[in-house]
Amino acid sequence: MAFDPSSLKYDANGLLPAIAQDHATGEVLMLAWMNAQSLAETLASGQVTYWSRSRQALWAKGATSGHVQRLVELRLDCDRDCLLLLVDQTGPACHTLRRSCFYTALRGGDEVEIMAPLP
Repeated sequence: MAFDPSSLKYDANGLLPAIAQDHATGEVLMLAWMNAQSLAETLASGQVTYWSRSRQALWAKGATSGHVQRLVELRLDCDRDCLLLLVDQTGPACHTLRRSCFYTALRGGDEVEIMAPLP
């Protein structure tokens, strides 16, 4: 069955949450947002492009930092309102220069940084 982009359920702002996960390790790297245009560009080029809610513009991951994400596989959740991007990540995924945006854990009621920035 061919993929029909119109079958996706975007929110009121025309966005879908998109979770980036390392295709080789399974590590969750980040969550960002995609609209129909960023999804189309990602599928056409293989380089992940998101929608920046703060800048109200397309955001090609790594365009300025070089920390690009190459799409390996796209998965849709059962409700078709969230995307899982299995990616090949170059460099850190987080703007804090950590491998993942999920570097703070709650342990015993305390916040603990479990990942240092990459050199």
